[in-house]
Amino acid sequence: MKKWLVPVIVIALVAYAIYSWGKGFNNEAVVLQEDAKTTWSNVESSYQRRNDLIGNLVKTVQGAADFEKETLTDVINARAKATSVNINAGDLTPEKMAQFQQAQAGMSGALSKLLVSVERYPDLKANANFLELQSQLEGTENRINVARDRFNGGVNNYNKHIKVFPNSLLAGMFNFEEMNRFKANAGSENAPDVNFDFNKKKQ
Repeated sequence: MKKWLVPVIVIALVAYAIYSWGKGFNNEAVVLQEDAKTTWSNVESSYQRRNDLIGNLVKTVQGAADFEKETLTDVINARAKATSVNINAGDLTPEKMAQFQQAQAGMSGALSKLLVSVERYPDLKANANFLELQSQLEGTENRINVARDRFNGGVNNYNKHIKVFPNSLLAGMFNFEEMNRFKANAGSENAPDVNFDFNKKKQ
């Protein structure tokens, strides 16, 4: 065997190993990133479902005589703001995510106020349509929590993949940047309970 052939084979094997490593890293990063983006779409979809239900809820409440117009207006305005804030899954900057969360938190606060006000309206509390919408809203809140947890899980898997050594050496070369997680709003652990017993008799 010619002496020069050995180093050529060694170099070729090293080059192939580096190529395989880079290819494997890139493909896995792409898959994890796209999975995380998909879970974000599911988060937005869950919030959209809530906004749609709230729209129907508002129509039902509007039919109640003398219902507090200020409370209803607050819900309508909060819903309009919440539906106007959307984020491209490929551009989840901390600033944009904070804006999205702030809008959704405003919607949650206005909705809680409305549901508290309903306690003073026996006809609404006995309205089958309202009860059904309230039940669906409770289920949707659970869906939102699940969707956010899954998004954070997907982001966590992606971030770990690009940050562990030696993958971190390739992340910059392939333009893979850390994704931001969905953070809880300040004070959300003390959020008011909006699950009311509508069958309870008025004292």
